[in-house]
Amino acid sequence: MVESEVVFRVKRYRPESGGRPTFQEYTIPYRSDMVVLDGLNYIKDHVDPTLTFRWSCRMGICGSCGADVNGQPRLTCGTYIRDVHKGAVTVEPLSNFPILKDLVVDFDDFLNKLASVTPYIVRKDWGDLTKEYVQYPEDVEAYRQQSLCINCMLCYAACPVFGSSPEFVGPAASALALRYNRDTRDQGADARLARLNTKTGIWECTFVGECSVVCPKDVDPAAAIQTLKFLATMRHMRRLLMPGASSR
Repeated sequence: MVESEVVFRVKRYRPESGGRPTFQEYTIPYRSDMVVLDGLNYIKDHVDPTLTFRWSCRMGICGSCGADVNGQPRLTCGTYIRDVHKGAVTVEPLSNFPILKDLVVDFDDFLNKLASVTPYIVRKDWGDLTKEYVQYPEDVEAYRQQSLCINCMLCYAACPVFGSSPEFVGPAASALALRYNRDTRDQGADARLARLNTKTGIWECTFVGECSVVCPKDVDPAAAIQTLKFLATMRHMRRLLMPGASSR
């Protein structure tokens, strides 16, 4: 049963028109169990089929439905309208990314940054299919928190450093680098730390912490970056005192 109505103020951008982004308002039926993504889908299905946005799983797993909701980066599938309904629900594309259309942003730069930290297990003996690479529960616990990252990019939208210095590798890529550096099966930690121990890597971070505030999975990328700073410093000292030493 419909309880009331709610106003959605959605930022629209149509590149084919050559104009600037503008807000468009929609008044739609509202129930207390609706999330923001439900509202966007209602607009798409019943009011304006030209509205463009990303979504897939509706379960907070794929990370594709992120947007700025009332000024804060959120997953629209996990944000209840009742929690952000203050006169109107304002939905904008994620900050700090180029807008392709409406709420869809270009995340190629993020994918390049992610690829630069080799977010996968690196080994020299992967060709040996007879060998077992054992992980014990305590091994998994060492990186479980960072492994929960879903690449939703909310942390990049909230990060003022990335906003002012787009070359910054950023929070999610750093957190996932730590995840693989902590994996006992991995042998790529030294190369990752070399990549991150740079001006555009972890040292660009000023520890504002907004990335951890908006993270929907409690990955705490701000803490991950500080840990990487410590590990990078230890790596540097080892290389000075013991030339040829690696991080493993």
